[in-house]
Amino acid sequence: MKKQAVSKTKRNAAQSRRLFYCLIPFIILCFLFSYFPLHGWIYSFYDYKPPLSLSQCDFVGLKWFKTLFANKTQVAQMIQVMKNTFAMSLLGIATSILPAAFAIFLNEIKCKWFKNLVQTLTTLPNFISWVLVYSVAFSLFTDSGMVNTVLQNMGIITTPIKFLDSDAHTYLWMTLWSMWKGLGWGAIMYLAAIAGIDQELYEAAKVDGANRFQLIKNITVPALAPTFFVLLMMSVANFLNNGMDQYYVFQNAFNKEHIQVLDLYVYNIGMTGSSLSLATAISMLKSIVSVTLLAIVNFVSKKTRGASII
Repeated sequence: MKKQAVSKTKRNAAQSRRLFYCLIPFIILCFLFSYFPLHGWIYSFYDYKPPLSLSQCDFVGLKWFKTLFANKTQVAQMIQVMKNTFAMSLLGIATSILPAAFAIFLNEIKCKWFKNLVQTLTTLPNFISWVLVYSVAFSLFTDSGMVNTVLQNMGIITTPIKFLDSDAHTYLWMTLWSMWKGLGWGAIMYLAAIAGIDQELYEAAKVDGANRFQLIKNITVPALAPTFFVLLMMSVANFLNNGMDQYYVFQNAFNKEHIQVLDLYVYNIGMTGSSLSLATAISMLKSIVSVTLLAIVNFVSKKTRGASII
């Protein structure tokens, strides 16, 4: 009996080692792309001037961090950028329920070919780059675009509407474009969760006389709640990471005040502005705030659900 226990322990240890070896490539990739680039934070402590090497640049310590709060104009700009970032993130969180609702409605389609068609058409935009999305927007909504042309030909308007060359409703437009691009892709995880629901629950509810709405309300929605809650917490933890691609291609001289989120602001300062070191300092503060938010969300998750997300 003792020999069998020892043999079983050895087999388990060997299996654990094999699984660990399978993880090594992913650990290496994670280190190379997520942790190794952090050595670039050192640029925030120098007055870096390309193309000089770092050893040829002056060490300035915390100068760039102090600069963020030393100038009223800089502070006002940072406040506006943070306002844009928070507005876009809050709108993203507020609309995060839409992929779940779309997945539920998609699951209720009984015609299989039509269901597959809708799912395919709504998922494809996720694989289109934001450059192409802007090309579509440009073709539709410029002064000579299809929408203005149709409206003028119908006599509804006499002068073209400034859809893109305007700062009106910038937050709303960006949210709508983001929803159009990511709705179908975001619903995939919820569709997978729906597929994992025990079908006997539906059958038992139907025997008890439940209609389709009651099935959704009492079975589907509660089954999706854990998935939705985890994704919601991840969105909150990732609050400051709006991304840059979408806002970069849609920005122009008219809407720059309200479309410039934190990631785009860092890019504009570092790549097209005056100081890569200042952009690095802002990026460092953003990372610290993001990690803090993740820790808070993880603490809330542990208290409310009894399980942490990290």
